[in-house]
Amino acid sequence: MSITDKLKDFMISGPQYEDGDRKAQVIAVCSQKGGVGKTTSTVNLSASLAYFHQRRVLVIDLDPQGHVEKSLGAIVKDGVEYTPLSQVLEAKKGNIMDAVVKTEIEGFDITPGDKALVQSESILGSRIGKEIILSNALKTAKTHYDFIILDCPPSLGNLTLNGLVAADCVLVPCEMSVLAFEGVTDLLDTLREVKERLNPPLDVLGVVFTRVDGRNVTMNNLILENMKRFFSGKIFKSHITINTAINKAQLEGRPVFDFAPSSSGSLNYQSLASEVMQRLKSHLAVVPSESDRRKAN
Repeated sequence: MSITDKLKDFMISGPQYEDGDRKAQVIAVCSQKGGVGKTTSTVNLSASLAYFHQRRVLVIDLDPQGHVEKSLGAIVKDGVEYTPLSQVLEAKKGNIMDAVVKTEIEGFDITPGDKALVQSESILGSRIGKEIILSNALKTAKTHYDFIILDCPPSLGNLTLNGLVAADCVLVPCEMSVLAFEGVTDLLDTLREVKERLNPPLDVLGVVFTRVDGRNVTMNNLILENMKRFFSGKIFKSHITINTAINKAQLEGRPVFDFAPSSSGSLNYQSLASEVMQRLKSHLAVVPSESDRRKAN
């Protein structure tokens, strides 16, 4: 390694941040099948948790496609210096805080898209302790946020594996279709293996059905009943129905509740955020919200 590389590594990994007073719950949004609304759900759930529940939320875009930033382009602040996520993960002692950029929503931050993560997949594969690199990089960030939500790539590579090892729980978006159902059952096998070998506390937070067409009553009920066999008690009551406002909001680079507050898409994700809060109530009860903090002061 050259002197320049060593200096670069030190600048990325040097002690720059003090620990905060929070204890983040890390949620991996994961699907081994593309096109199920994974990033859309990540973005709108995360923004809802920050806006409607006054929680500090960080979204980490592990997908080289960088769709998180594209989906929030209108509210991401311009001209902010940051270290690309790929460089943080490839550094010896990277700190995720170096990759964070704020949005216009208070308490809602993201790591911008980074196409260089494609190369990180292979680079991480050659590292000792490759599965815990992200987990180590999150140590400081976990003390500054209530939620850290990971948008994982739609494949089981080193980036997704790092996400699952760093996570406390997994949220699985799924369409109500036979092919999507098969993809979820395959993912369940992967989660079991990660839980057994690398991250024993890992749990499934729940399965959320996306792009639900209310006209397909028979097929919807069939998929739902079959899914309950694999995820007993883990199916979210909140469904994300087909709604053009969600796609339009994404094109505008805004959360759906900011673009079309009264749309069914907005209401669906607000409902999902409330349900997530309820499921994690035992953890969140220890961490006061921003409004609670202001009242206390």
